[in-house]
Amino acid sequence: MADLSALIICLSLLLYLLLDGTDLGVGMLFFWFHDTQQRELMTHSILPVWDANETWLVLAAGGLLALFPPVYSLLLSELSAPLFVMLLALVVRAMALEYRAQSSTRLRHWLDRIMASSSALATFIQGWCAGMIISAQPHTGLPDGLSLVPLVSGVGLMAINSLLACCWIGWRIGDRVQPLAEAQSWLWWLLALMLFLVELYLNADIWQQSWQRPLGKVAGVAIIILWIALPLALWRARPLVQLIVTLMLIGAVFIGLLCGLYPWLVPHHFAISDSASSPVTQGFVLVGAAIAMPLTLLYHSWSFWIERRGK
Repeated sequence: MADLSALIICLSLLLYLLLDGTDLGVGMLFFWFHDTQQRELMTHSILPVWDANETWLVLAAGGLLALFPPVYSLLLSELSAPLFVMLLALVVRAMALEYRAQSSTRLRHWLDRIMASSSALATFIQGWCAGMIISAQPHTGLPDGLSLVPLVSGVGLMAINSLLACCWIGWRIGDRVQPLAEAQSWLWWLLALMLFLVELYLNADIWQQSWQRPLGKVAGVAIIILWIALPLALWRARPLVQLIVTLMLIGAVFIGLLCGLYPWLVPHHFAISDSASSPVTQGFVLVGAAIAMPLTLLYHSWSFWIERRGK
């Protein structure tokens, strides 16, 4: 039951990374796309879905509190300041996204800058926090915030989210953003690959452990294939294929990391079985998750279907 509880939380985090990562990437692309019409189209491409995407972050945080309270306590005490800044950045991003249509031209330019900056800040902190957790040490706990792994993780997540966003707007908007989106895609693919290789070197023990497990081997082979397939998709200029391959790549890397970290939630500090709440609590929360998660997925599917019809 504890493993199932951890799987539910990890699934929620993965869905958040895939879905809201694209929205945050679109916000960061405002640094590069300066045309007013392009920005308007980019905003409308994520307006129907961005708020529902953040539901998965709420489910993951609430599930961690209920299912693994010691881990929640550690993260909240050690990472309270960056987590608060991340949530504030998400709120500011939402404000800029929702109010830009009702604002004057001058104020809209400021809101666009705020959305780009807050999206970049939230993305970096999410990757930075992940790097802090996976590089925890047996005796010293979480590393220093200026350590290489958290910093590389933060910049790496910014790169892969930007790549996701380029694929998304290339598919959703098409020719009106395609030339710049295509050029940006190559840039972010190369940067993401370089940072992934650095992470691979810095966390070699985790990936070696992952390779010892059958699922980790599958994830490792998939990662290699997808890194090779992505530039082929970019070369063929097929945004939907690029988007699917990038989403699969993120999923494969996420699964590979989980295989390398198992059975730890926080390496060397909290194992899944030792930090889980009581079986009664787990059973209650898992029943709620069995109801809430399919409904959320159904709502997501409906939203994307409506948006697909309006393309």
